[in-house]
Amino acid sequence: MHDRRYGSFEELIKSCSMLPPLRTAVVYPCEKIALSGAAAAAAAGIIKPTLVGPETEIRALAASLGIDLGGTEVCDEQDSRMAAEYAAGLADRGRVDALMKGSLESAELMSPVVKKNSGLRTARRISHVFVIKAPAYSKLLLLTDGAINIAPTLEEKVDIVQNAIDLAHALGMLCPKVAILSAIEMVRPSIPSTIDAAALCKMADRGQITGAILDGPLAFDEAISREAAAVKRIESAVAGDPDILLVPDLDAGNMLAKEVRLFAGAEEAGIVLGARVPIILTSRADNVHARIASCAIAALYARGPARVAG
Repeated sequence: MHDRRYGSFEELIKSCSMLPPLRTAVVYPCEKIALSGAAAAAAAGIIKPTLVGPETEIRALAASLGIDLGGTEVCDEQDSRMAAEYAAGLADRGRVDALMKGSLESAELMSPVVKKNSGLRTARRISHVFVIKAPAYSKLLLLTDGAINIAPTLEEKVDIVQNAIDLAHALGMLCPKVAILSAIEMVRPSIPSTIDAAALCKMADRGQITGAILDGPLAFDEAISREAAAVKRIESAVAGDPDILLVPDLDAGNMLAKEVRLFAGAEEAGIVLGARVPIILTSRADNVHARIASCAIAALYARGPARVAG
């Protein structure tokens, strides 16, 4: 059995043509890109949207953009907080299989999902994964967590990396390679992220993390570049060829994701994992194509070999 890796966002989107549309609650789509992205994903057959927000405003925006809502269900909720609550309830009751961010703040969307009595929580830590296609890299690259967990503990990193591994499996990577990033490749007690990296690797050896090859700590250059790894005499199955980058904290991950997009012209999509349903979480600045790709990733994940604990 071989990997069936996707090399581009276009391949991801095309692969969804064989899947039924993913029932998706689109939360507060009250800006042009938010509504256009959901409409385009629906037109491509990737999602079946339920729009949650102020109905009059949404229909007026759709009319101004030439979007025919046709038989699309619109659930009238006048403010973004109530829209998020209502959408989470739809997912909890099994009426939708995914949530999608519209034009509200990420924290507002996630609030009803992460609260203690939420029916959408699982035993897993909730985390975010960027899926990146950078021109200078030969394959899709997953980066986690640059959006949800601010300063994750070692225990939380176990769930964060396992979530990303499960997504990698859904995207056709049978045994993804995980580079655990730090500032240096040596284990130094003075740099806590190097200790976490070493512990995560040993946990993988003991079967506490499954389905991937882990190595770390690795600095970014030797993680991505075989030449840099060779110069530093690092012998590793991961260095120079990772599928997943696990960053030390949110600051590092968020800056890295934005740097590769702005300086290297990378395409990026985003998804939140660890809840009972995938959550399509893009930046409000992301374009329509990024939103379609994020929907495709959610559709593949929802129907792939994910192993989210209940």
